Amino acid sequence: MTVRVADIAFVRFEAPDLDVMESFLTAFGLQRSARDDRTLYMRGTDDEGFVHVTHLGDTPRFVGLAFAAEQLTDLEALSRTDAFSPVHDLAGPGGGKVVQTIDPDGFQVEIVAERGSVGRLPMPVPSPRNNARTTERAGSPLRLGAGPAHVKRLGHCVIDVTDFRTSEAWYREHFGLVTSDEIALDENTALGAFLRCDRGDRYVDHHTLFLVGIGRSQFNHAAFEVADFDDLMRGNSHLAAAGQTHQWGIGRHILGSQIYDYWLDPYGHMVEHWTDGDLFNNDTPPNSASLDTLLGSQWGPTSGHPPA
Repeated sequence: MTVRVADIAFVRFEAPDLDVMESFLTAFGLQRSARDDRTLYMRGTDDEGFVHVTHLGDTPRFVGLAFAAEQLTDLEALSRTDAFSPVHDLAGPGGGKVVQTIDPDGFQVEIVAERGSVGRLPMPVPSPRNNARTTERAGSPLRLGAGPAHVKRLGHCVIDVTDFRTSEAWYREHFGLVTSDEIALDENTALGAFLRCDRGDRYVDHHTLFLVGIGRSQFNHAAFEVADFDDLMRGNSHLAAAGQTHQWGIGRHILGSQIYDYWLDPYGHMVEHWTDGDLFNNDTPPNSASLDTLLGSQWGPTSGHPPA
């Protein structure tokens, strides 16, 4: 059974201290949407109720990820198969409906629909620019102000998997994902692939899910879009001043083209700020790229960084 998902919705974790997690996520640029004794919901500036969930648990871990379906009938169709749960209410701000399943490596995957709006939050107004061709800001100084970045939404998730081809087939079969870039180790072996949602002629992010076949399963990172380059740099300064752990960046990826900045949450989960990524539609054919291209940057660090 295949449905074509529209986007990624949220990521779900467990951690032993919700205060510690909330403090980091607030500095990272997310905002509390709701919290009780057992669960913390954090949102971006878009109108979804949450993009990051943390449940209280003894051992820090990544639980899984969720995709958004176009309509409730997609969930109903999935629920009629043995692999998915019945349709039930989605807990958390905004509510909605959800079905759940387990992927080949044991990660929980949720598909949600009919999430209610909780209202948008303010985003910085783009600043006019002076450059070699135009002087939009003549006579006006630029003053950005300090503080966290403004996370707009969750853009993609990267998971390391035991067998890339098995996981690739599973995600494509169930959710209609298509390939933007496959990472070829040689003529016969692929390390992984950047997969995007198939929305026909509508433009979507270069990737919504990146599967990396390293022979074992684990969370790699989740990436959150911020307002713009200035906002990403402001977030970098704010997180550094707060004593958070920087992992990699700042630079511009080759595959996906986005400007990136990677951090670790207090429990070692990697999260990324990004802006200015590629947008593809069904006119964009799949591409094959090398490991060197994956690990390279157009500017910024050029080796040793996590995948995009």
